Amino acid sequence: MADGLARSRGRRRKRRARSHVVEVSLGVAAFAFAVGAVAIAWPLSRSDAEPGHVVAAPAPQASPAGELTVASVDTDKKPAAKKDKKAAEEKASGPSKYTDTTAQAYFRSRWSDKTAKRVKDIRTEGGYLRIYTNLPENADNSKAAITLCKRGLEYLAERGEANPVVFVQSRFGENGNPVLANVLGPDDGDCRVTYPEPK
Repeated sequence: MADGLARSRGRRRKRRARSHVVEVSLGVAAFAFAVGAVAIAWPLSRSDAEPGHVVAAPAPQASPAGELTVASVDTDKKPAAKKDKKAAEEKASGPSKYTDTTAQAYFRSRWSDKTAKRVKDIRTEGGYLRIYTNLPENADNSKAAITLCKRGLEYLAERGEANPVVFVQSRFGENGNPVLANVLGPDDGDCRVTYPEPK
């Protein structure tokens, strides 16, 4: 009798285990069907997709627990914009967190000639006025560089700066943004960059 009871319990356990496997299999199959439907319908429903542009649908992935999940696809273009802004900031070819908006407004309101159009950014860093331009790095002591340096001095004089320091810098290149003209304080008489004489 006890033998028969043990066998019947063993059969019940096996039946329950089989039915549980069938339920899990049906659940996974239904989920896979839903993911397939999303994979087909989602790209077709995209209103921002360009004609002829294929957008990859999210692919199902297994989580550590063995469950299927759908990876999200980020189609927002903000990260590219952030990269562009960071590149412009590093190359000093556009506005940045260091941009001196007061100096920019002063320059724009005062001058609108070819030389003024050479300015790409004006920054105040560590008390120094830095004028970044689109001039090549071999334009040191050029007419445009000297003119922009003198305009920087005018701006600082109007602000009452007793110790004016101005750097006019070239566009970004292999050597960064080399200085094309500068004034290193009240004792510096002109904007020309001087180089130490070889010994």
